[in-house]
Amino acid sequence: MRTRIKICGLTREEDVHAAVAAGADAIGFVFYPKSPRYVTPQRAAELIRIVPPFITTVGLFVNAAPDEVARTVRVAPLSLIQLHGDETVAEAAAIAAAAGRQFMKVFRVKPDTAPDELLEYEQANRAASPLFTSLLLDTYVDAYGGAGKGFDWSLIPKDLAPRVVLSGGLSVHNATDAVAGVRPYAVDISSGVEASRGIKDARKIADFVAAVRAGDAILESETHHERETAVPR
Repeated sequence: MRTRIKICGLTREEDVHAAVAAGADAIGFVFYPKSPRYVTPQRAAELIRIVPPFITTVGLFVNAAPDEVARTVRVAPLSLIQLHGDETVAEAAAIAAAAGRQFMKVFRVKPDTAPDELLEYEQANRAASPLFTSLLLDTYVDAYGGAGKGFDWSLIPKDLAPRVVLSGGLSVHNATDAVAGVRPYAVDISSGVEASRGIKDARKIADFVAAVRAGDAILESETHHERETAVPR
């Protein structure tokens, strides 16, 4: 399976073009005013206009009210919303319903997070809303919207990994190992491909995508080897 790639925190036309040219599957816009990557709904709408077909556009919100998210979606036609705050399961379901969009819910992983917590949280969100798509796993810090720090990937249950979006501290230097070791459905990066805060670097984006694809190649090779060495019953 090809690992999907999301480049988040885009603020400029050239960064959108760079992400698309590199082969990103999704691009993200931050609607959290305290973030250096914040864009207004109007600015996001301008950037979405240059996104070609079959690229998912994602809006990141932090503890936003349902009507605020709904208003944003009316201005900026997002494909998906990402709830990155302390929203309860019920609040997340209500926000998605008000916006009329599928959503990802972020779980900020702590050093003492138990693997069962991740499974239970996913199940709770899935039971609460038909609009829930997946968990996005990020590192717990005293901030929202991502801080470029990693967490212990071994905390992710193997049966959950193929359904999650992996984030937090990813870079061109560890993306291959992340994909080959965790086997997530998708990866999400923001600060790891920046020239400065809020400004993306086209070369870093391309190198990150190449590193993810290298991880995919390792998985494909391992799968092929397993098939070749399987003993027929």
